[in-house]
Amino acid sequence: MNLINTSLWRAAGLFAFVLILLCSFVSSILFGATQYDWHTAWSSVFHYDENVSDQIIIRTTRVPRACIAAAIGASLAIAGALMQTLTRNPLASPSVLGVNAGATFFVVLAAVAFSVSSMQLLMWISFLGAAIGAVFVYILGSLGRDGLTPLKIVLAGAAMTALFSSFTQGILVLNKQGLSTVLFWLTGTIAGRSPEMIISVFPYMAVSWVAAWFIARDMNLLMMGEDTAKGLGQKTIWVKSAAGIIVVVLAGCSVSVAGPIGFIGIVIPHISRFFIGIDHRWVIPYCAVLGAILLILADLIARFIMIPEEMPVGVMTAIIGAPFFIYIARRGLVKS
Repeated sequence: MNLINTSLWRAAGLFAFVLILLCSFVSSILFGATQYDWHTAWSSVFHYDENVSDQIIIRTTRVPRACIAAAIGASLAIAGALMQTLTRNPLASPSVLGVNAGATFFVVLAAVAFSVSSMQLLMWISFLGAAIGAVFVYILGSLGRDGLTPLKIVLAGAAMTALFSSFTQGILVLNKQGLSTVLFWLTGTIAGRSPEMIISVFPYMAVSWVAAWFIARDMNLLMMGEDTAKGLGQKTIWVKSAAGIIVVVLAGCSVSVAGPIGFIGIVIPHISRFFIGIDHRWVIPYCAVLGAILLILADLIARFIMIPEEMPVGVMTAIIGAPFFIYIARRGLVKS
């Protein structure tokens, strides 16, 4: 009976957050430097008239922007939850462990040095960079007698992030014309992204979301310790590989569209566990919904900070996430 009641409360909480997500989504469409009413927004979606300029803006700019924010927020939050379980480190996320930095470096290298502009090609290049960053961090964090530890993997992630960031800056210094092309993107932004950009990566994101939920039970076992999971019959190498691939795909898709948006992967998994505990069957959907809410609201706030200019959403997530990062570190949750 208690289990049923717990599940009902979790389901009710998820439903409440879905309603908040819908309100946030609508607010993202209506509010900004230019504000629109309900009737205009409704007509833009269901009775579109390409001769009405307001409807064109909503249909081609506001709606895609909200969709991109929701998809990337959900992806980064799920990736962070998986990484924290894989590494047994509460500070793990694509932005901290070098995954985002690796993807960013490869995208900038391709766009600036080789003039790659194809969204599909940049997406695959982003996947490659994310994978290389993750592999190097894992190798560096595993060196030594004691193997992989939470502290060592954070240090390895910080080192790889600094290395890839230096490489990225070096490329931009040598190619000042390319700097103007990618500078705003490097701060993390969803402004000015076309619908085609999210359409090209969304199938990969959606498959990864579903795959993350399907391995939720296995992640629960893995969280108990590798030896315990093996004793219960789990093939941990396959579970870790699957989770790693999901993280790389989600981070790679996000970086290829919006640049390196940080801290969502740290903050949201902890908030999700605060509400519903450590069961990944609930953590994954909660992360998806809460991550979408956070990025949509961060983007909405960023529009009003410097009107008529916009602050990159990556700056807003850093403002939110940096104190949270310091709070976790100060509580001594990262142990050697």
